[in-house]
Amino acid sequence: MKYQEAVIEELLTTAFQDEALRNAYYEAAQEKMFRKGDLLLEQGQICRYCYTLLSGAVRGFYLKDGREVTTSFCFANDVVMSLESATRLTPSPESFEVLEDSLVEVVSVEKLTLLRTQFPVLEKVWTLSMEAYAIWLEERLASLQFATAKERYGQLLERYPEIVRKVQLSHIASYLGITLETLSRIRAKG
Repeated sequence: MKYQEAVIEELLTTAFQDEALRNAYYEAAQEKMFRKGDLLLEQGQICRYCYTLLSGAVRGFYLKDGREVTTSFCFANDVVMSLESATRLTPSPESFEVLEDSLVEVVSVEKLTLLRTQFPVLEKVWTLSMEAYAIWLEERLASLQFATAKERYGQLLERYPEIVRKVQLSHIASYLGITLETLSRIRAKG
């Protein structure tokens, strides 16, 4: 996945040297501060914005039978949105909660779609981003099905070394599909 991220970053760096693209994008985008506890998107709402974290942390979660089930974590340079909701214009099945004060770049999905039509390089970035997301989903599914709890925790730390400082252990346990007690045992054996 690192290779794809590098290709996307290089494409964006080159693309933003185009003054017309840069001006059009920054006319559509807004930087906003969100506070810890804010929801970028609440389950049941239609996702109308694409959020890029410039700094901070966000978690995705579902509410099932009154219990929160954490599905994802996002940090600086990650994109946050419900792809299903934004694409199908249906209620989002998940919520996205700000875990620490975060600076976020916000662009409406509608304007982003228009920019992708206007500037083919943005369509290429979008396609590569969707491929990277699909690969992440495949890796996540394989991890949940085949890796031990200890292996899943190790994979999470490898991907996000800072996660233990930024995220409650109960959210990490939920993401890993284990109890808090099991996570504590794994961490103690370190």
